[in-house]
Amino acid sequence: MLTGKKILLGVSGGIAVYKAVALTSKLTQAGADVKVVMTKHATEFVTPLSFQALSRHEVYVDTFEEREPDKIAHIDLADWADIVLIAPATAHVLGRMANGLADDLLTTILLATQSPVYIAPAMNVHMYDHPAVQQNMLQLATWGYRFIEPGDGYLACGYVGKGRLEEPEEIIEVIQQHEDSQQQLIGKNVLVSAGPTQEAIDPVRYFSNYSSGKMGFAIAEAAYQQGANVTLVTGPSSLSVINQVERVDVTTTEEMYQEIMKRYDQVDIVIKAAAVADYRPKKVYDQKMKKQTESVTIELEKTRDILRTLGEEKRHQYLVGFAAESQNVRQNGEKKLYHKHLDAIVMNDISRDDIGFDADDNEVVFLSKSGKQKSIEQSSKPTIAKHILDLIARDWKDIYESS
Repeated sequence: MLTGKKILLGVSGGIAVYKAVALTSKLTQAGADVKVVMTKHATEFVTPLSFQALSRHEVYVDTFEEREPDKIAHIDLADWADIVLIAPATAHVLGRMANGLADDLLTTILLATQSPVYIAPAMNVHMYDHPAVQQNMLQLATWGYRFIEPGDGYLACGYVGKGRLEEPEEIIEVIQQHEDSQQQLIGKNVLVSAGPTQEAIDPVRYFSNYSSGKMGFAIAEAAYQQGANVTLVTGPSSLSVINQVERVDVTTTEEMYQEIMKRYDQVDIVIKAAAVADYRPKKVYDQKMKKQTESVTIELEKTRDILRTLGEEKRHQYLVGFAAESQNVRQNGEKKLYHKHLDAIVMNDISRDDIGFDADDNEVVFLSKSGKQKSIEQSSKPTIAKHILDLIARDWKDIYESS
């Protein structure tokens, strides 16, 4: 998958620079066209000549060394790359990237590039765990940067733990797998719903649920990473999503329905991960309800069943629902799959405290109408999302591209 790919390798100053030399060699052997940009501190560990010999390209270090008068180096390199890879990425360079600084050639290129950026951190275990470093990585991930996590082992400082630059072969494998998966949904229009809805009682109160939106947001980003054009319709949530995903904010179940239906004819895949309210108050008070008696009765009415409506009206769309169940998970999920005319269902057990609503992890079972099923063991929600998108993409291909 890397044959002919133009990879810009950014090398920052840490002892792991020696691995970047081997990485350059492995990338060229894999068929990639590699250009190397080094920070000045990186040249204290390894000379540019080593990278030049292996990449067969000149190595770039100085922002102000403009070798071709008709080109601006940092813009030219940013536009040239199909993929940007930062390895090793030190704590210092992560901080500069996360704060939008452009004080050398590498960070200037990173602000200018529109290509996918992979980051392979390498540092002392305590530095890696520091809240500032973790926050910087979280910010970069929010912007769509992809991380290749460091390995555990003996570090140059003498500590043993997480912080060692991943091996070149593993870095290449991660990139190859991601670039391969990127091909599955290129050109597809994907709509994802996420989060809870809120149904007003009066100006200060509403009915809602415990959904945080984490699963739906992770699915939206995973769909983008597989090359799709993604729209995220979300109920109230404090979460952020990468800029490349179109975000539509709603409050009520009816608002969510209207926004989805506006786009339904134009989408190829709908993944309805939102936990919408099944009922709403029949009467909404204009003024705050005053406490008058020991008890109060609020009459409820059903909200629109968005998923069933989408199933009944679908023509070419691939429709995926979620079944968040507290008992008889498999039985209730299968019933929902067929009764609501879905193409696939994702089932999870919300009775467990360690997965489901508002948790960082999940554990699900994917079942498709075509008979595909897969149990995905407990993992972070972004990891679960990647598995779900992979299963959807494969099932879509079998249904639509083999017919």
